[in-house]
Amino acid sequence: MQNQKQLPQIPACAWKRAIGLGWEKPYTVRYASNLDDGPFHGMPLGGFGAGCIGRSHRGDFNLWHIDGGEHVFKSIPACQFSVFEQIGEASQSYALCTEAPEDGSLSSWRWYPVTETRSQEPGAAHNTRHTGTYHALYPRSWFVYENVFQAALACEQFSPIIAHNYRETSYPVAIFEWTTHNPTSEPITLSIMLTWQNMVGWFTNGLKSSEVRIRDDGSPVYEYQPRLGESVGNFNSLTRDEHQLGIVMGRQETGEQGKERRKKAERGKETRRQETGIGDWELGDRGQVLGQLRTQHLSTHPPIYSSISSLRTNNQSLTTDPPPAEGDGQWSIATLLNPDLYEVFYHTRWNPVGDGADLWRSFAADGSLPDIDDETPAVEGEQIGGAIAVRFTLQPGQTRKIPFVLSWDFPVTEFAQGVEYLRRYTDFFGRNGQNGWAIGRTALKHYPTWREQIQTWQQPILDRKDLPDWFKMALLNELYNLTDGGTLWSAADERDPVGQFAVLECIDYRWYESLDVRLYGSFALLHLFPELEKAVMRAFARAIPARDDRTRVIGYYTTIGAESPKAIRKVAGATPHDLGAPNEHVWEKTNYTSYQDCNLWKDLPCDFVLQVYRDYLLTGATDGEFLVECWDAIVQTLTYLKTFDQDGDGIPENSGAPDQTFDDWKLQGISAYCGGLWLAALEAAIAIGHLLERETSSSESNPTQNSKLKTQISQFQSWLEQSRPIYQETLWNGQYYRIDSNSGSNIVMADQLCGQFYARLLKLPDIIPEECAQMALRTVYDTCFLKFNQYLMSGALKAQTFTSVQEARVAEEQEEERGKQEKKRGKEEEVKRQEIGIGGWGLGVRDQALGQLTTHPPIHPSTSSLRTKSQTLTTALGAANGVRPDGSPENPNATHPLEVWTGINFGVAAFLMQMGMGEEAFTLTKSVVQQIYENGLQFRTPEAITASGTFRACHYLRATAIWAIYQVLILQERSP
Repeated sequence: MQNQKQLPQIPACAWKRAIGLGWEKPYTVRYASNLDDGPFHGMPLGGFGAGCIGRSHRGDFNLWHIDGGEHVFKSIPACQFSVFEQIGEASQSYALCTEAPEDGSLSSWRWYPVTETRSQEPGAAHNTRHTGTYHALYPRSWFVYENVFQAALACEQFSPIIAHNYRETSYPVAIFEWTTHNPTSEPITLSIMLTWQNMVGWFTNGLKSSEVRIRDDGSPVYEYQPRLGESVGNFNSLTRDEHQLGIVMGRQETGEQGKERRKKAERGKETRRQETGIGDWELGDRGQVLGQLRTQHLSTHPPIYSSISSLRTNNQSLTTDPPPAEGDGQWSIATLLNPDLYEVFYHTRWNPVGDGADLWRSFAADGSLPDIDDETPAVEGEQIGGAIAVRFTLQPGQTRKIPFVLSWDFPVTEFAQGVEYLRRYTDFFGRNGQNGWAIGRTALKHYPTWREQIQTWQQPILDRKDLPDWFKMALLNELYNLTDGGTLWSAADERDPVGQFAVLECIDYRWYESLDVRLYGSFALLHLFPELEKAVMRAFARAIPARDDRTRVIGYYTTIGAESPKAIRKVAGATPHDLGAPNEHVWEKTNYTSYQDCNLWKDLPCDFVLQVYRDYLLTGATDGEFLVECWDAIVQTLTYLKTFDQDGDGIPENSGAPDQTFDDWKLQGISAYCGGLWLAALEAAIAIGHLLERETSSSESNPTQNSKLKTQISQFQSWLEQSRPIYQETLWNGQYYRIDSNSGSNIVMADQLCGQFYARLLKLPDIIPEECAQMALRTVYDTCFLKFNQYLMSGALKAQTFTSVQEARVAEEQEEERGKQEKKRGKEEEVKRQEIGIGGWGLGVRDQALGQLTTHPPIHPSTSSLRTKSQTLTTALGAANGVRPDGSPENPNATHPLEVWTGINFGVAAFLMQMGMGEEAFTLTKSVVQQIYENGLQFRTPEAITASGTFRACHYLRATAIWAIYQVLILQERSP
């Protein structure tokens, strides 16, 4: 009976799920030491690098990425919306979360009923009570409440994530616009309440410079202890003007806090006087408080100082107060005032960990609050919250919209102790941590425009008839990681006019912008925020010449029970794997991961070169300065990589250790993956060199520099001419490119031709013959996807139930040794057959020509159960990283080869699309999207899923590679 036509128009492609509905068998984490918060994740709210929060489809706020790079997953029950409804004498009130607090707090509140299902027959289920639906299409999401209230109610929530916008996209704000409609014949009185707990000071590490240890999976980790519940000195104050009312939640400095802050300010002033000779907070000196290091830089460039004249708060000059400590600042909740249409009530000091009656008593009675304005700070053992309620009456058929805004102002991100940066939004609202109200007021004024701008940049995607709804949904929702991926976005300065930017590889692997991962995973940033993408690549270019001679152990060896050699952290000329971690100094101390010695990786230099040229070419091919900034690093790192060409054939060899992005996978000699990237990178470097050549020839330039440039280009051309035929002759076997030259494996690697994909993407010459590319790609699709899934459905693959990496390594090594013994026996038997004249493949041994023993019969996909075109089994998992030509595993206990990597699958799909196999591309992509969004992995997309129903490394950067598919589609449309 609710009139849904009066509610917000939600795009049909939005992901949706019944409010509060769980999963019978959601994916669970593969290794116990890795992160698994469970399936209740919703779309995050907040600007890039401003800190973000998440609200699940249960209605609870449970994700808190307020401290840059750190992860807190915990439902805070007092942070909630509630609704009161009255028709005549009958009334009802609900807090809009389907889960009551586990600790028994807020026991006087009534919690919203969950959508329930009941099975009548095996495999059959129907709703017994549908209480509403959650919809999500990043950066907007909606709760539509049904069959509980008589009024039609919907809440739209979003933050101003706007493509090609480098201002509002950084704002720490979330908008909640309620649409209410009366479909009945009687008046309905409604009251909507937003409650929030004062959590100022909670989100910072209580263990600064905590010890780094090696986790059981070989990854470096450190302990993070947020100061949850430490609320002494927190206070809430009522703030209003003619049009808005809000509650600002801050913290009163204690004696020691104030003393330390003043000392900090004096130290900063003295440092600036010594280094620059400029006085206290003069315009023209952003100094070290605006995002510059307060300890020594590792890099070769000095600290940068720039103007703060652009920093304003509501068109007024900034105060000269220094920034607060990390974690200090403000929360603010606010709404509009309109006495002609509704009443606004408030309570600034209620107990969020009691029974909640101090709010609920009056709210449940008539939708009001007692209008208490009490700024008394919290004392030891006390928690405080604020609440705003808006009450109004709807006449029959009437519709009304009510906005609420949540904003926060925590301007400082601290890495190691004393290493502090200001966040990007402080360029527009100031740096003193006292701007929560100003941010909220701005949102209340401009949010309709922001929503229109979001719709404008998304509409061309939504309007496309050639894209299925599931693809549009995943394309936009996978952008969530740009908000919640521990994202950093620093304040701007002269060197970095839009600031510096970084996203974590994932929460389990907590280091930034892993270059091998972003090879596929950065297409979204490139397409929507190209200046941020180029800022990341500039950071890598600056890092390549740097060196860090500190040594550390390599974690991989701990997983195999071997003693680790000591490895230098960063070799000059080597391309770093990543831009550092939150507990040290992001952008300056690179190569944080120590799982492998990344100085030895054979893909990273090529990844760097290809992404530089891609970022230039696909952003208009006009930013020559960007190429100039990166050129020396390109030359240095390709020259460094060439030193690994041990036999002088022109191609760097893999060492037999995992030395590329598949860092559990041992490649030996020339490999299809790294060798192809090497060829494509040389082509890209040559193209860049010619562009710079034309640039210098048209301007007055140094003849010596011109000669040097020509020599560099000539060197790259020589390497390319030598290595291209070697690659083809060594690895092509008539159907696909062998994984490497020396292992003897016949495995079909899904991502074997990433280099060819990039060459075509960048309009470079093919690195291999086109007919070979077509054949190899068809083999990948048939083998790694179709036959692999058919093999899974046959039940031949024993489920992997490893709970730790060590357990997996032992099983993998045992199976590898067993395979070697069987191979040895097979060779002996072959010799016997030849001696006695028995031909064929007797005694169960086959395919010895490819050096492998297969104990299973060949598996052929049934067209009735698995289609090669648009129809896909709902059980299809995706493409495995690498299997034998019949779809069976080379080693059934292997980890990386048998995992389905979401981002690699999307990358392979982009290659399929590029080569004219669009139906196959969508079939493969859909299988992975279904696994994510139908099994509780939404808004925490992992790197890998397995046939055992487990996942690894959630909140993963590479999954954003679905935008590579969209990029290929766009480029095809632009081609003549």
